[in-house]
Amino acid sequence: MTKIALVTGAGSGVGRAACLALAADGWSLVLAGRRRAALEETAALASASPMCLALPADVTDPAQVDALFAAIREKCGRLDLLFNNAGGNVPATNFGDLTWEQWSQVVNVNLNGAFLVARAAFRLMREQSPQGGRIINNGSISAHAPRPGSAPYTATKHAITGLTRSISLDGRAHDIACGQIDIGNAASPMTARMSGGVPQADGSLRPEPTMDVGVVGRTIAYMAGLPLEANAQFLTVMATRMPFIGRG
Repeated sequence: MTKIALVTGAGSGVGRAACLALAADGWSLVLAGRRRAALEETAALASASPMCLALPADVTDPAQVDALFAAIREKCGRLDLLFNNAGGNVPATNFGDLTWEQWSQVVNVNLNGAFLVARAAFRLMREQSPQGGRIINNGSISAHAPRPGSAPYTATKHAITGLTRSISLDGRAHDIACGQIDIGNAASPMTARMSGGVPQADGSLRPEPTMDVGVVGRTIAYMAGLPLEANAQFLTVMATRMPFIGRG
């Protein structure tokens, strides 16, 4: 039986890379994101997948998340994997200058959206037969060490670590494994600015090395391919020469 994977934020970057790697491993895919055209581009690229459904949804809207999972139940019957990837950020802003709107924007996507999708996946995995599945949350190396001016993003990624641990604990009785991937400097639209210089802890602006986003996709496929009796609880994949170990 083909296994079913849901990837949020599937229209670009890490989400698209995960879809391509999972497709190569034979997963059937449900692609979620706000832009249908981008999801359909990913679906065309993931032609190795036995099935690829593009289902636009805004993860910050509980009604849209409910509709997404209703469609998964109807069209697929079950869910074996969630890559909980949708996220966003605002420009680097000193903590004292942050607005409520900036804070709320990041928290709504990175934390509230992650909660809504993970909760819906957990419920489906708990109820289906055979029971169980895997949830992989997209954390960040910012869950360990912040960049300057990144309070909303850093706070949400620290929160994702707590969410991952809680899901892992509550999921044990239902064969639901939950792990977290912490990614550093994967080349994507979100990291394009790094070639022009990124603020450092000493106040300087320096370019940073990046890695091929395909490496991240293959790492996610590795985590996804583990049997449910095993779990990559926390896995960091990063550009080897980026300033993280010893950052600042």
